[in-house]
Amino acid sequence: MRFTAPRTALGDLDAEAVAALVSAAADIALVLDSDGTVLDVAFNTDEIAREVGDARSWRGRPWAEIVALDSKAKTEEMLRAAEAGQPSAWRHLNLITPAGGTLPVLFCAVRVGNAGRSVAFGRDLRPIASLQQRLVDAQSSLERDYARLRYAETRYRLLFQMSSDPVLVVDAESGRIVEVNPATERIFGSSHRPEVGQEFLSLFSAEGRRAVELLLAGVRTAGRGDEVRATLAFDSRAVDVSASLFRQENTVFFLVRLLAVATGDETAVTVAKQKFKLLKLMESAPDGFVVTGPDGRIITANNAFLEMTQLATEDQARGEPLDRWLGRPGVDLEVLLANLRERGPVRLFPSTLRGEYGAQAEVEISAVAVMDGSTPCFGFAIRDVGPRFAPSQGARSEMPRSVQQLSELIGRVPLKDLVREATDVIERLCIEAALELTNDNRASAAEMLGLSRQSLYVKLRRYGLGDLASGQGST
Repeated sequence: MRFTAPRTALGDLDAEAVAALVSAAADIALVLDSDGTVLDVAFNTDEIAREVGDARSWRGRPWAEIVALDSKAKTEEMLRAAEAGQPSAWRHLNLITPAGGTLPVLFCAVRVGNAGRSVAFGRDLRPIASLQQRLVDAQSSLERDYARLRYAETRYRLLFQMSSDPVLVVDAESGRIVEVNPATERIFGSSHRPEVGQEFLSLFSAEGRRAVELLLAGVRTAGRGDEVRATLAFDSRAVDVSASLFRQENTVFFLVRLLAVATGDETAVTVAKQKFKLLKLMESAPDGFVVTGPDGRIITANNAFLEMTQLATEDQARGEPLDRWLGRPGVDLEVLLANLRERGPVRLFPSTLRGEYGAQAEVEISAVAVMDGSTPCFGFAIRDVGPRFAPSQGARSEMPRSVQQLSELIGRVPLKDLVREATDVIERLCIEAALELTNDNRASAAEMLGLSRQSLYVKLRRYGLGDLASGQGST
């Protein structure tokens, strides 16, 4: 609707007044000639002026050249409508700023005067675009939250359905069953399987119902409760019942788990399965494991022992004495068996293990005796410790530094070498004690030991004691 009396209402407006009205009415105003060339530009806000920059470059150029490619056809349609004296529809155009950016503007072109000129009124769409973007972001966030909830519900459903334990969801207010997973059929069977809407306590006998009521009351009060045992109503079978509390929206539910009490036969099967798993574990263990009879002959051995002894199959080891490969024949195994019979388990017994083709490894043996009726058997866990001890042995390749290291050599070197090593240890300990008593006075220490000073220096060099560079002149 247009003004009914514009001359009377607006009066005699000059060009400056019209320019002020146009500038106030639009965020961006373009004055165009009959060919669509930009004659002048006006901005309503300083923000748009800063965004556009030097708009003088627009002047003298066709309107279609200062808009993006997708907006050129729209400018031509708006100019034709203005030329026909009809206000054009508002169209979304993307202006190309002198700085090279784009500015979304909603334009409407109106013909003014008789000189064929038009004024294009533009409204900045960036605030609307910002609101739209915020709306899109909010919608995307809602969709992501919804997707997370949907995935969480899917995972819950999958876990609920795939659980091997019978699980029921019970409404805490009404006491009726809300959900039942398929595993409950293992306890109740298909004919007595609980149904949705059924009263939960009706699953139990009169005696068991009281125990379950106390459990649910404790869970409701404290949030948790101890597991109770109850009997089922249809066959008086015992089950262990546990429950936890959770809230969904404004409703409280119990998550109830039922576990059938195993019978004697079921317990035996479970124990057998556990023993089988244990045997499989020992078979694939990285340490050697051997079981022998009371005479020390091998009954069974795992793959790690066969690898250490360079045997191809277990049949090659079965029935053979363990000391065929272990330490000193007739010594180490007898010591182990004697300790097992008299003192019980043996831990970290040092020895060596010989292979069929000459390989030899330093090992630690832990052993235990297992009584099977009147006939015991012995288990030996054999660990290769060569890589672990190799650096320390290289560090003391000259001689042992303590009685403990000396004891580790027993059974590995001849007795005469042990005596020589023991003598060296004692001599070293005596020299260290003398130096400590004399506060590292070499002359006094030599006199205390009955040695010449030169002999003492020789022994100090041999055992790597003291700072010889600075100590030869100390008295």
